[in-house]
Amino acid sequence: MRPLNGFRVLDLTRFLSGPYCTMVLSELGADVIKIEQPGTGDDSRRMAPKINGESYPFAMPNRSKRSVAIDLKSDRGRELFLELAASADLVIENFRPGVARRLGIDYDAVRKVRDNILYCSISGFGQTGPYRDRPGFDIMAQGIGGFMRMTGHPDGKPTKVGIAINDIAAGATAIYSILAAELHRRQTGAGQYMDISLVDAGLAWTVWESGAYFGNGEAPAPTGTRHRRSTPYQAYRTADGYVTIGANTDRLWLRLINDVLKRPDWADDPRFVDLPARMANIDELEREIESITTTLPTSAWVERMDAAGVPGGPVLTYEEALADPHVLARGMIVELEHPVIGPMRTIAPPTRFSDIDYSVRSPAPWLGQHTVSVLTELGIDRDELERLLAEGILYDAHPELQEQVQ
Repeated sequence: MRPLNGFRVLDLTRFLSGPYCTMVLSELGADVIKIEQPGTGDDSRRMAPKINGESYPFAMPNRSKRSVAIDLKSDRGRELFLELAASADLVIENFRPGVARRLGIDYDAVRKVRDNILYCSISGFGQTGPYRDRPGFDIMAQGIGGFMRMTGHPDGKPTKVGIAINDIAAGATAIYSILAAELHRRQTGAGQYMDISLVDAGLAWTVWESGAYFGNGEAPAPTGTRHRRSTPYQAYRTADGYVTIGANTDRLWLRLINDVLKRPDWADDPRFVDLPARMANIDELEREIESITTTLPTSAWVERMDAAGVPGGPVLTYEEALADPHVLARGMIVELEHPVIGPMRTIAPPTRFSDIDYSVRSPAPWLGQHTVSVLTELGIDRDELERLLAEGILYDAHPELQEQVQ
């Protein structure tokens, strides 16, 4: 049993923030119908690598959904969308502000066919404010939110976080906002409009940084792998790589110096005697620790820290992380059979529920894979479907494969 069984979503989103949100909703049970432009579809479909013409990156956040390709700029396409919306629970879009209204599929238009609809808009800067009309992707949000000035190493160039963190933050914000709106609707019967911005969602995650700034005006600067408020808490060089050490309490500090680094004298060293002293001498502490950690390989230090109960671990490449025995034991890699790509792998949903099915349901659809089946469910007759397909108002990229996937 999935908790969102029976919850229907019309997904107008592209790239990552919205598709990430709807992927999660789908794997919690929602029927997510991805509405795409005929011929081109979601912009991320053009991303390499491609196998048999299908984008592997697109397939990651768009699994477990159905694809319906409709030309929303046509009158009949817009009518069909609104007919679908009449039985939907959620419409989610990430157009630039104003585009949904110009297409005639904005919140006010959808409310006329479903008065208690949930409607979520994700954009770079939100629906209000002086920057509302600016196009905004993840890197713009990282730039304007200060992330690129607090990431990387001191005196280095502004650095982007290694993943599209503002996109994922916006997607995660949309998930809990939608679930809250649905709970509110079940209690009151009222629909809801949600305005989510990549910038706002990222800023909401700056918890320690905002505390330091509002508390004493401290602006977060790049610290490499160091923690802003505690040490030792970073990656240190070893004989063959790097090891992370998280001895960020007095108890863990004593375990580290006594049982791991074998430097019990540091307990009374005025440079390191307490956390304020260690923070004041953080450069010297790093040099002292690395003079020791570089004498042995990473695995030896991990073994020592595990034995001593000190948090620590290797600094892996992404390739090494995906092959790590713990990651594999947790079932974080799922194998699928895509009708075009063939055998493929994806990252599994991360939560392990005691009694809820939360798993990958199906591979990502090809463009327009479910156009005919979904609109047939809506009651559109076969003759009209064939005419609309011929006119390009509807689209199916691989009609020749339909019998194979039924």
